[in-house]
Amino acid sequence: MAEPEISVVVPFYNEEENIEELYHRLKEVLDSLGRSYELIFVDDGSLDRTPEILERLFEKDKKVKIIRLRRNFGQTAALQAGFDYSRGKIIISMDGDLQHDPADIPAFLARLEEGYDIVSGWRKRRVDNLIFRRLPSWVANRIMRWLSGVPIHDFGTTFKAYRREVIRGIQLYGELHRFIPALISRSGFRITEIPIRNIVRQKGKSKYGLGRVRRVFFDLITVKFIISFIDRPLQFFGLIGLIFAGVGFIIDLLIAIGFYFFGWSIRDNIGNLILGSLLIILGVQFVTTGLVAEIVSRIYFATHRFKVYSVERVSSHETEEAQGS
Repeated sequence: MAEPEISVVVPFYNEEENIEELYHRLKEVLDSLGRSYELIFVDDGSLDRTPEILERLFEKDKKVKIIRLRRNFGQTAALQAGFDYSRGKIIISMDGDLQHDPADIPAFLARLEEGYDIVSGWRKRRVDNLIFRRLPSWVANRIMRWLSGVPIHDFGTTFKAYRREVIRGIQLYGELHRFIPALISRSGFRITEIPIRNIVRQKGKSKYGLGRVRRVFFDLITVKFIISFIDRPLQFFGLIGLIFAGVGFIIDLLIAIGFYFFGWSIRDNIGNLILGSLLIILGVQFVTTGLVAEIVSRIYFATHRFKVYSVERVSSHETEEAQGS
């Protein structure tokens, strides 16, 4: 079958109240564009009526593809599954809770046509909870912009548009779907952002909370390491090792000079001597860790094709038509 121009990837987890309305809104917008498209709905192990509703949409619309994961793997894994099964030249990702407005899709496409490779949504006027959502997001975005050097305001939103060649070269895990622009920036792709509507959830229960802050914080560190040191980890660990070993060597050298030339007592300086020796040992361990990481990095780039999800079933009309022919 001919590849569609646009693939819209939407992960769902217990969103039975929002699926059909989102589907109709997407259809209305995408049909008005006059471009071929597919809708890839990923059921991330939902426990409500989400699977049943998605199957009903699949039965009546050949442009719908359903990916059912065996359990709840999380939003990042669900997006990765959708990206892997998408065929569009342009891939648009968005949430399934109706907090992203499909009416913004034409604006994403317009910026891609200007030559950009990634267009990220910017919730310029946020309306969600100040303490649990807006404040942690503001802090994380500031840190991420500083660490990555990517000049966008909102890394956290899922609402983004990508050229296929951009997203196909990335493997996601943890909460890294938030930081795709930062991860891809090291490859030289052109990134921009557009303001999008931020809509208060009307139905269903939010899956976000302060529990995600800890995971996002550690993923910030991971992203910085991936951007700057994934292909040269010895530069990171080796520098730390040289600093520790250098400080330890200076401490021990000063004690040795004091002992031989100024009559210092080793007994009086035994604590500093042990500290210097421990710092030297720690420095050597960091350098050794860097060497091991260099080897692991080479293996990673040579063999890193594992999946972060497990698919139970894929419902696809092009598969059925191929088998029929």
